Amino acid sequence: MPRRINPEQRDRAVVEAAWRVLTRDGLTALSVRNVAAEAHLPPSSLRYTFPTQASVRERAVDTLVDRLRQRVAAIPEPPGGPRWAHAALLELLPLDDERRVEMEVTLALGAAAMTDPDLRSSFNSVNAVVREVCTSAAAALGSEGKVAVDHLHALIDGLAFHLVRRTHGESTEWALKVLDAYLPGGARFVAGWSDAPDESR
Repeated sequence: MPRRINPEQRDRAVVEAAWRVLTRDGLTALSVRNVAAEAHLPPSSLRYTFPTQASVRERAVDTLVDRLRQRVAAIPEPPGGPRWAHAALLELLPLDDERRVEMEVTLALGAAAMTDPDLRSSFNSVNAVVREVCTSAAAALGSEGKVAVDHLHALIDGLAFHLVRRTHGESTEWALKVLDAYLPGGARFVAGWSDAPDESR
């Protein structure tokens, strides 16, 4: 007899299954039937919440955005200072398994959006929240203006791309050093840190 799960658990299982299907098999495989099979759920259980491929895709993207916003909102440092800026920028980098999966999904969306006009708005919504965090971080570091934000956004995107392509378990220390070298004064100096932030979270 199938195990019973509450709607919140089911929705989470469906979103995570959609991410796995998307990153492993591509956008064309992101059907309700395939996602249900990946989540070990009968397709009928998704009928009302996720009736179409578009609804599954929309929820998968919305969850990406929501998770990032929630992590940034949960940063214990007061917004507007260099410590907050450093912590917020780290949330944009795939430094643990959770963020690595999210970045893999973002890259898959970006690749698909190049040939699928209907997907561009979804990818743009993810990119917009990254841009928003970079804008706030640049202002907190005293580097306001479009050029400063462009530079920071490009740096974060580049680091994220290289990090997600690394061998699983490989050190991410190099990426932290690059970020520190870019930020005014070096983030660890500004924040008073002598060691790299804990990546085990």
